[in-house]
Amino acid sequence: MIYRLSDFHFPDSNARLYPHNPDGDWQLEIGFGDGKFWNAHSPLEPDVNYLGVEISGTSLLKAQSKARSAKRPDLLTKMPAQTLVWAVIPSNTLSRIYVHFPDPWPKAGHLEHRLLRESFFTLAADRLKLGGEIWFTTDHEEYFEFALEGATLTGLYEIIRTEPPKAALETKYARKWEGFGLRAQHVRFKVIQKPESQPHLEVQVPQTEEDMPHSLIELEAPNFENFEKAVYRYGETTVVLLEVLKSSSRPVHLFLAHIEEGELVQEVLVGLTVREDGPTLVRLDRFGSPIITPGVKRAVESVTLWLEERGAKVLARAY
Repeated sequence: MIYRLSDFHFPDSNARLYPHNPDGDWQLEIGFGDGKFWNAHSPLEPDVNYLGVEISGTSLLKAQSKARSAKRPDLLTKMPAQTLVWAVIPSNTLSRIYVHFPDPWPKAGHLEHRLLRESFFTLAADRLKLGGEIWFTTDHEEYFEFALEGATLTGLYEIIRTEPPKAALETKYARKWEGFGLRAQHVRFKVIQKPESQPHLEVQVPQTEEDMPHSLIELEAPNFENFEKAVYRYGETTVVLLEVLKSSSRPVHLFLAHIEEGELVQEVLVGLTVREDGPTLVRLDRFGSPIITPGVKRAVESVTLWLEERGAKVLARAY
């Protein structure tokens, strides 16, 4: 089954996601590719609750096809892995995380894009149970050493070097690099100490339209013809107003906003609707099922500020 980000709770639970097996071990595979690893490995651990995360839509569909053929109730999702671990996974719940042949980001200046750096190891140690493990397989020697250093710096793991699981060598990338004569290396990072509690994403679940972030303004007919991209920064959150669209089905204008907050990136629509009693309602649109985070509220605030800068009078704010 494929889950969108908005289908999850924040954080979620093993029991809710896997009601057929609420007490099963919960394991996460990051970057599952076409699903070959879990297809080969799952018979060895048939009672595991599997969650896979990818950024490739094509890979998502291939893995889903394999799960359906095997009649496995796997959960699959498409989003950055760090976002999933930060936002969705509760503390002390995972028994294992698999990472096979991740992008090594080998160019100078790209190291911050690597998944297995010290900050991720700290977060993962919170989400894993004590004794839980990260299984890491790669053909990239420098990334292998980089990950070992990152885990060591946290002081939270026992580092166990061993041979990779057989199923990891069946993956597309394992076979590709084997053809070039490169040998896969494998290590297991076992959690032996828990870090200070790591925060989860703050999310609001609106029950009614009135609960959606909004403002009420007095606004003369605005001119959007010469709209230019606008950037608003709030600490670690950045909101970029990309463009203004005219809805073809409703009497509203829509601001397309790009939001970056921590590891989470979303794009949302903020609508302007003229009410019958005169004022204009500025409100987050439900299109795309956005999750209501502090950054999303900032997007509504940013649109309100943009209009305020052009003469609008704010009557009320609810964000």
